[in-house]
Amino acid sequence: MSKTVYIIGGGASGFFCAINMAQKHSDYRITILEKTTKLLSKVLVSGGGRCNTTHHCFDNNELVRNYPRGIKELKGVFARFSVKDTIQWFEERGVKLYAEPDGRMFPDTNSSQTIIDCFMQEAKSSGVKILCKADVHSIKKENNKFQLQVHLDNAAEPNILEADVVVVATGGFPMKKGYDFLLSSGHSIVNPIPSLYTFNIPANAITQLMGVALKEVNVKITGTSFAYSGPFLITHWGFSGPAVLKLSAFAADHFHEKNYTAEVMINWLNAVQEEVRTHLQREILLTKRSLPKNTNVFNLPKRLWEFLLQKAEIDSSVSWEETPRKKINRLIELLSADIYKMQGKTTFKEEFVTCGGIPLQEVDCKRMESKKIPNLFFAGEVLNIDGITGGFNFQAAWSTAWIVADSVA
Repeated sequence: MSKTVYIIGGGASGFFCAINMAQKHSDYRITILEKTTKLLSKVLVSGGGRCNTTHHCFDNNELVRNYPRGIKELKGVFARFSVKDTIQWFEERGVKLYAEPDGRMFPDTNSSQTIIDCFMQEAKSSGVKILCKADVHSIKKENNKFQLQVHLDNAAEPNILEADVVVVATGGFPMKKGYDFLLSSGHSIVNPIPSLYTFNIPANAITQLMGVALKEVNVKITGTSFAYSGPFLITHWGFSGPAVLKLSAFAADHFHEKNYTAEVMINWLNAVQEEVRTHLQREILLTKRSLPKNTNVFNLPKRLWEFLLQKAEIDSSVSWEETPRKKINRLIELLSADIYKMQGKTTFKEEFVTCGGIPLQEVDCKRMESKKIPNLFFAGEVLNIDGITGGFNFQAAWSTAWIVADSVA
């Protein structure tokens, strides 16, 4: 039996849902409604224009740990459509993905356009229609039919589009009013707040070290249990890198409540302080007549080592054996528990991610269908699901969209 389906949102989850649904149900009339003229805009900018399509993690129990919100529900979602399924889906359509050492996966062309071209071709060949400048203002259901109030191409008067099935795949919104078109559906909205951002450390001399990168640093919010380790980058505005981004995602609510001000503790060596002390004291005994700036004990980047020595007030013209114990203790403290004041955040590149949206408790995650209104489905970041950087948000988009496509019958 043919159905009329409107998919709201011309992004990753919207296209993936439309294509898979059309290929399962060739008799369905499927239309994507996009508010702007920019289709697949996040796909275009992801991964610096290369499209970080997914992550090379095939253990679903491990995979879900990369999602601050939705971990319980995503176990079932990924059991239905996994990373392996994503890789196979693209390969069957001529797009081969490869993994970088950190697990991020990209098309072998290293171009987001490859993914966009794939989607546009698949949508066209599957008969999916696309309407741009289609701004959905409300969704109502009467007599088993949906009535969508839509402003088409800035028309003075709204059109009413009738559908059997509606899929909301708009992505997240930075402000709650972005979800106003869903108010008539009876769904509540988890207040959207930013996730995945870097830390501003204003008026601090460490920003002079911009460009310094480390492979394994531990970053912690003092006074909390939020602490994550990983690659770390010093920028001209503060701190970035996977360790910082992961912390921003998992502590999103905390940072929001504190208005993005916090004390951030950096363990430059990602090691216990006593281990740092033991190692440093042993090296000092071996090189006691050397100058500290010439004995980079822990092989830190040279500029960072010299910065920490200066911060500990260690005289570079004085040997280790002449350096006061008090200053060596201060260096040990800085190496393992260096404190900085975070004041504000900066969006990570152009990959703006929010947490918040449709509460998962109001969705049957086996079908991604509303528990309140039959045949109203949700896919992607409009749900209160978000992942850390590394391809995880796209994987959630593909998986939830595929389940919608598989469930509409």
